[in-house]
Amino acid sequence: MKKGIHPESYRLVAFKDMSNEHTFLTRSSAASKEKIEIDGVEYPLIKVEISNTSHPFYTGKMKLVDTAGRVDKFLTRYSKHMDKRKQ
Repeated sequence: MKKGIHPESYRLVAFKDMSNEHTFLTRSSAASKEKIEIDGVEYPLIKVEISNTSHPFYTGKMKLVDTAGRVDKFLTRYSKHMDKRKQ
């Protein structure tokens, strides 16, 4: 590794998944204004939108998006409106 390019301020930081409230500790140099207490010890808190406990790839709950079905739904919903406009 090159000298002088990596941060020296690694410390334990709590990351909180906001979608399922899962919190985990890891080392990071990310800055944080918020703090959280875990087991009587205060840690900087970083809030994340998604983690391995909520990501569909890791949970096995894949969400399929049917784009062709969406177009069909749109056309059937607005076909009456388009028919009136043609007259």
